[in-house]
Amino acid sequence: MKTRFPSLFAGLLALGLVSLPADAGEVRAAVAANFTAPVKLIAEQFQADTGHTVKLSFGATGKFYAQIKAGAPFDVLLAADDTTPARIAREGLGDGSSEFTYAVGKLVLWSKKPGFVDAKGEILKARFDKLAIANPKLAPYGVAAQQTMEKLGLWAGLQNNIVMGESISQTMQFADTGNADMAFIALSQTIKGGKTIEGSQWIVPASLYTPIRQDAIVLAAPQDKAAAEAFLKYLKSAKAIAVIKSFGYDLP
Repeated sequence: MKTRFPSLFAGLLALGLVSLPADAGEVRAAVAANFTAPVKLIAEQFQADTGHTVKLSFGATGKFYAQIKAGAPFDVLLAADDTTPARIAREGLGDGSSEFTYAVGKLVLWSKKPGFVDAKGEILKARFDKLAIANPKLAPYGVAAQQTMEKLGLWAGLQNNIVMGESISQTMQFADTGNADMAFIALSQTIKGGKTIEGSQWIVPASLYTPIRQDAIVLAAPQDKAAAEAFLKYLKSAKAIAVIKSFGYDLP
């Protein structure tokens, strides 16, 4: 005998024994590439807890700014800096009152090769072939990488060794595939399942670059303002904060 699950569910729904989320909506989120893994987990929790769904798009903050200015259909931006959301608010492209720092990022020099990157980053002064960084014109982590090398007095001398990715994801891919010996990336990218991935790394001292304050903002005219605001509010919840910290981010 076959169980009629649709009919059974409809009956339970009619009796009020199960319920569907009221006014569940969709949030179209533009998310900085460094925050890919954490936000996927947070979005799953958000959907389970609220019924709202999140459509995630990942990329470089600079590119997202250009797309948003051109009218791209996003509801919220989770940037890799605090200057882009502030600019968006000034230009009337977002709600300035919704802006807040959801994470403070950390820069790391990573190589897939065990033992290649030392604990003090002295490899930058040694002989190597290619070093990948995110394009500073598009990605805040690229700016941090450039600032680090400038403070170490290495930026000018390493120009022939540097390859640039359009996003922090592509930057890591260069090192992961062997197209670069190492890469300046986000610490969060080196954490998987609560553990550091294989390879070697140097967590860059925060004194060598401007703090990477990553801000979120609700954009102008979201398709579902209540859902968009609920998602940013959820980023401040204990559940979301636990996920954010587990990927090595600090909070302001």
